[in-house]
Amino acid sequence: MSTIINAERIPNNVNLSADKKLQRALEAWQPNFISWWKDMGPAGFQADDIYLRTAISVQSDGWAHFDYVKMPDYRWGIFLSDAVPNRTIGFGDSYGQPVWQQVPGEHRNTLRRLIVTQGDTEPASVEQQRLLGNSCPSVYDLRNIFQVNVEEGRHLWAMVYLLQTYFGRDGREEADALLERRSGDADKPRLLGAFNEPCTDWLSFFMFTFFTDRDGKYQLLALAESAFDPLSRTTRFMLTEEAHHMFVGETGVGRIVERTSSLMRDHKIDHPDDVRKLGLIDLPTMQRYLNLWYSLSLDLFGGEISSNAASFFATGVKGRAKEEQYEEHTGLTSAYSLENVKDGKLVREDVPLRNAMNEVLRDDYVVDCQRGVDKWNRILEANGVEFRLRLPHRRFHRHIGIYSTVCADVNGNLIDQAAFDAKKSEWLPTEADKAFVKSLMVKPVWDPKQMANWIAPPKQGIKGRPVDFEYVRHAAE
Repeated sequence: MSTIINAERIPNNVNLSADKKLQRALEAWQPNFISWWKDMGPAGFQADDIYLRTAISVQSDGWAHFDYVKMPDYRWGIFLSDAVPNRTIGFGDSYGQPVWQQVPGEHRNTLRRLIVTQGDTEPASVEQQRLLGNSCPSVYDLRNIFQVNVEEGRHLWAMVYLLQTYFGRDGREEADALLERRSGDADKPRLLGAFNEPCTDWLSFFMFTFFTDRDGKYQLLALAESAFDPLSRTTRFMLTEEAHHMFVGETGVGRIVERTSSLMRDHKIDHPDDVRKLGLIDLPTMQRYLNLWYSLSLDLFGGEISSNAASFFATGVKGRAKEEQYEEHTGLTSAYSLENVKDGKLVREDVPLRNAMNEVLRDDYVVDCQRGVDKWNRILEANGVEFRLRLPHRRFHRHIGIYSTVCADVNGNLIDQAAFDAKKSEWLPTEADKAFVKSLMVKPVWDPKQMANWIAPPKQGIKGRPVDFEYVRHAAE
């Protein structure tokens, strides 16, 4: 059982002080990280006391400490789950062989690329959300977005540790570059499309944390199976923190659904214009936001047919989520059936399972997303509202993979560009939608006992505290 050393400048459970060269390199990177955080982290709240959890252990019980902290003073650190004794590779061509404690030379570039891509998403989301605190619907929600932000910062530290420890000069240069790219920047954008998308309102934030952070969950689950044991141990602990981020999204959307549908019931209205007149987000607008963030997040899994995915699996670099649930672990004897696009038409074909590993992971993700949508729909049903939210077909609004070359409606039917453009305003948020949603979120709510009109209060607070607890001690201007 490992112990986190919190007395050091960089909290860790990897015996960092035993490697002075590495310790000096990370301590040299730390001021640059703090500078980035102050420049690109939550704007206007750096001096405030926030009721945050901080990792103090990697054990399942009592792993986090809750207390007030100023975000620049947050104890970001390096935490790996405990090693599994005698762990062996669980899939691919080297199934059953010992896992790697160092990076094999032949897999160096592949592993570095995977770690950099994962690491790049962490600061990107902080940058996307940096202005949202100034339109918070409640102090409870304000605290939650800051908790998400600081833990995305810690996940960046997790990837930087791997880069600096195992990839030498290349790793140090990549670690520096992670602080140089900017979400949405025309010259130095973040690596993945969804992380350059503007996230300027709280409906987008909740959809992002439900859909896009859920993609992160499945990427981490796949990396947790990696034969590179330090990466596996790092991502296993990251999953512990990631769960809260998805909770924020699921309950956030659910609370908006609850507020809108309960007032629709009370006022006996169902037309979106009437709903908007009450200062609420109407359900068709929620559906359009859902369509946008779900389709953007589907792209993050990569192409449906992928030689890279096949290579990752074959070599043991990246596996399937929860590999132990499968009976056969080499992926050599099975095929995956999917609808491919041939000459503008859908043709069902079988592809080697290894080449479809992105789609296998995406399948699990879709099922998980549907579970959350079902929960939102139960709220609508309980309030007697007939409208139901739904996931669009995975062919809808895709920019990566075999469906990126065609247009499809929300049911997955192939259509031409003109037909898509004619219906686009019904399927995706319009500029008018975005303007309306933002109009509800102009004035922040600083009083812990108050909640914005467009969202219902949560059922309970954080760590046994009441909902109206002073989670953020903010000096309102």
